Amino acid sequence: MATPPEPRPILAKVVLLAGPSGCGKTHVALQSGLPVVALDDFYRGGAAPDLPRTDDGAVDWEDPDTWDADAAVQALDELCRSETVDVPTYSFGANAVVGHRTIERNGSPVVVAEGIFAAEIVAALRERDLLADALLVRQPRTVTFVRRLLRDIREARKSPWYLVRQGWTKTMAEPAVVARQRALGARPTTKATALRRLAELAGDGPPIASEPCPSP
Repeated sequence: MATPPEPRPILAKVVLLAGPSGCGKTHVALQSGLPVVALDDFYRGGAAPDLPRTDDGAVDWEDPDTWDADAAVQALDELCRSETVDVPTYSFGANAVVGHRTIERNGSPVVVAEGIFAAEIVAALRERDLLADALLVRQPRTVTFVRRLLRDIREARKSPWYLVRQGWTKTMAEPAVVARQRALGARPTTKATALRRLAELAGDGPPIASEPCPSP
């Protein structure tokens, strides 16, 4: 009977950046200078027949079941054990994967994974011993609403009127979203503290103390 191959060693660990849409996760990730995996690229295609829907029949893109958690975890596992990984490129305008690209780790001991469903994979990464930290980026809801609306209009994700209505619905639901992400294991922090924590884990900064986070 053949002996199963030894698992490849873990060369890096993941910091998850969770938080409501528009809270600044992507900004923090890019500012860190670390390899970044955009978890939104693991959305399922809008043509899938079993996607969850809202009461008016539209796809509920805020529901984790619109997202492929297993594929996201597998991609992060691969990147933490090698130097590169191939990931999909998702278009919100097309509601579909429109291509692929390669993410390089370049020897970094830390990989950042950011997205509104990041907290959904805290347990899976912890089970694989791949989790360095899970941070829940927080800021006042009014700021998040404006930032999200300007971003979505700039990226032409949907029609402006749809984005306003959708954005307000997300703003009203934000306390529940934050509560769920905290329950899944993400800890609230400001953007500034998140950046310092990433630098600390990457070996580029001193240990940090916690600081108060803005209220919802």
